Amino acid sequence: MSLINLEVPDAASDRHWFAVRVKSRHEKIVAEVARNKGFEQFLPLNRCHHRWSDRVKSVELPLFPGYLFCRLNPGHRVPLLTIPGVVYLVGVGKTPVPIDDNEILALQAAIRSGLPAEPWPFLEVGQRVLLEEGPLAGLEGLLIEKRKQNRLVVSVSLLRRSVAVEIERNWVRPLNETCDTAPSDLSRR
Repeated sequence: MSLINLEVPDAASDRHWFAVRVKSRHEKIVAEVARNKGFEQFLPLNRCHHRWSDRVKSVELPLFPGYLFCRLNPGHRVPLLTIPGVVYLVGVGKTPVPIDDNEILALQAAIRSGLPAEPWPFLEVGQRVLLEEGPLAGLEGLLIEKRKQNRLVVSVSLLRRSVAVEIERNWVRPLNETCDTAPSDLSRR
């Protein structure tokens, strides 16, 4: 006698994070509509000061302009793609490519930390570090320096974009001792 597996598959197991390309300056509205349609979405924002001729105002801008992240089953992406302002899911040809969960988790941890964050050029080489202390303990990334302030760069490989988060130098431990690029090459001043 054979047993029939009556387990219901976990609906979350077939969902992955994808980068959604959206029209310029449509990130917030697309994120809101996606949330209202039941999609798990993540739009990392950066608070910065914008100067107009008559005033200075604090505004929240996307850390990845033109993109937001949605967790979904790629087979059920049509409701997301029909949202006004959505251009496509990032992938190869017409096949969406999921983003590594660890990259999204690292990015979410960086945003939740409350530490100042800003867009940063994607870096492929540099010293990889592990944060052992502070609100981002356990996170890995690239150590850089900007204006004598240490920062951890967290990247989304698929988009080839990164975010730099201010950290204390004593929070980090190098993951490897070899580095192809001199520290001065990684500085942006």
